[in-house]
Amino acid sequence: MPKELIAISPGKAILRNYEEEPLKANQIRIKSTISAEKHGTRLSAFRGVASDILKEFDGKYGLFYEKKDKFSSFPFHLGNMTAGVVIEIGENVKKFKIGDRVYGYLPIRETHTVEENAVSLIPENISDEEIVCLDPALVAFMAIREGDIKLGDNVSVFGLGAIGLFIVQMAKLSGARVVIGVEPIEKRRELGKKFGADFLLNPFECDAGLEIRKLMDMKGVDVGIEVSGSYKALHHTIRGTRFGGRIIPVSYYHGEATGLNLGEEWHFNRQIMLSGARIESCPYREYPLWDTERVKRTVLEMFSMKKLKITDILCPIVKFEDVLLGYEIIDKRPEEAVKLAVKYD
Repeated sequence: MPKELIAISPGKAILRNYEEEPLKANQIRIKSTISAEKHGTRLSAFRGVASDILKEFDGKYGLFYEKKDKFSSFPFHLGNMTAGVVIEIGENVKKFKIGDRVYGYLPIRETHTVEENAVSLIPENISDEEIVCLDPALVAFMAIREGDIKLGDNVSVFGLGAIGLFIVQMAKLSGARVVIGVEPIEKRRELGKKFGADFLLNPFECDAGLEIRKLMDMKGVDVGIEVSGSYKALHHTIRGTRFGGRIIPVSYYHGEATGLNLGEEWHFNRQIMLSGARIESCPYREYPLWDTERVKRTVLEMFSMKKLKITDILCPIVKFEDVLLGYEIIDKRPEEAVKLAVKYD
């Protein structure tokens, strides 16, 4: 019997058996080849601290409300994106045939039975490993556009997980003169250097905002992008950004804003802060020129043209039977990880 990864309570995951659903006429069945997790958002949900675990978002009015049962979302599937091969098709399916490589926002699970419109074909010259990095690359692309990075701009990137590493690459592709990466984990700083960051700072060993300004003749960077999810990092993003500069908080923040003081540099320096890079938050500020499909198509082309590198971003890579260990690593030992990937036999 096939298995799936399930969060059953805050901080607790299990591998659970499930039965295959009967295939409907408009559905396909997929055998998973590789899955990847989204560390920031999904880990916060797994730990039971995400805003949409503790509260409920009303899309009509754009507001969060307190939930009566704060942990009613459990149990839920873990995993962000999966690539696989079509092994069965319903009689009315038009888009796919058996053997096609497909991908979609699918959890860590050995098989998937979905409607054909729930997944897409993987382009021939894009690997399974690249395609499961699509989500962080999409978020990075939105951050670059929201930051309005221009030729010659100086940029800081706080947090060099998968999203931050793609932001470093895309900032350079956009013509950034200097990119400064800020990250406490050595493994990620090394990747930041490999992907084009000009300077790397460990925020646990320095006043990051001040050091960024020192590198910029005390003027600060033009664009500061915060991807770590730390309020203190957002505070230092503000400190390191020039008068009138642009600040892009990409992270999905949780809890009290410890370490963030808006009565200091933010109050004096007339900076512009734009809330994040959620792919789901539509319409985009640049709509109708840019919509979800155009963003996705553009990032896929960047992968296809090999303008984006994924070397060592998928780390750790574990076998499906070892996925609980993989999840323990990203939850308890983040210094060993960048983006969890799960491979199936």
